[in-house]
Amino acid sequence: MTTEQQTETETVPQQAPAPVAEQTPERPEPTPEPVAAEPVAEPAPEPVAEPAPEPFTEPVAALVPVPTAVPTAELVAGPAPKRSRKPILWAVARWTAAVLVCGGVGAGATAGITALERTDVPGLATESDGRWEYPKISLPALPAGVPQPYTPANPGEVHHADLRKLLLPAPAGATVDPKLNGGWVGVAQFASQYRADDRTELTEPLAESALRHIAARGWTMPDGTTTRIHLLRFNSVAFAEAFRDDALKGSAVDGPLLDGVEGVEIDGDLPLEVEVPNTDLYAYVELPQNADQTRWAYIQAGDTLAVITQTRKGEALAVPFQQTVALQNQLLG
Repeated sequence: MTTEQQTETETVPQQAPAPVAEQTPERPEPTPEPVAAEPVAEPAPEPVAEPAPEPFTEPVAALVPVPTAVPTAELVAGPAPKRSRKPILWAVARWTAAVLVCGGVGAGATAGITALERTDVPGLATESDGRWEYPKISLPALPAGVPQPYTPANPGEVHHADLRKLLLPAPAGATVDPKLNGGWVGVAQFASQYRADDRTELTEPLAESALRHIAARGWTMPDGTTTRIHLLRFNSVAFAEAFRDDALKGSAVDGPLLDGVEGVEIDGDLPLEVEVPNTDLYAYVELPQNADQTRWAYIQAGDTLAVITQTRKGEALAVPFQQTVALQNQLLG
């Protein structure tokens, strides 16, 4: 039996049954009330009440028109299915986040490195060049109505500030000399730093000149470098210049020598490196070098003369000496 025949045989009993009135004999009966036609007398309407659709007999191949055998070349040449962009977008988002995080970390590291001192960064630490750490330095206040030196209102170049406050303070780590603690000293104490044979050549001119005050400060650093600074104030610039030229012989090497020094050489480079307007600077270094070496300098600034000495076992280092001279020169200039 074919599929079509089987389908027709199965669908015949599903046809709607004949009305009940046709099966009962004819006799006079009252017309049945509408309830007689209830679905109880006949089956409830079912899908079989309508003609059932004819079975679909078209082959499945007709619905799926994909050929059973297609050459590989044709499949490759066909349009490729559209790929979702979500994986690509997620990948871009992840890489962007990674770049931002790395960039933030790098910027933070850069900011951290730039905020550090060079000696605090591993691999970039530099050895100290020998400079000392001085406290913050400022000029002392002047009495009311008194002009500063080197101004038109002060042609005599007089330092009216307290001479003791014009002394350079001791650097960090220094041990201050109790005899030279920034106060007043006498002529004998000042002359004691020179050789005994030369002291008379200093004390007599100071006694005859119009010397007003001598203030001094001294200290010793951990490496053994001893520093002494004496400030001598005269009544005028003329007296200060006369003592510099006649007694100290500032521009020559035949002046009085410091105690323990046998030979001297002028350090001509230092005045050029620490030049300050309105001041004159003369620098010296001990030669030949013995067990100790001494460097010293004279600074003449108006009515005031500064004598700076540094002595160290072995070699008196040039860097701290230059630093000390420059700072004291700026205080007087």
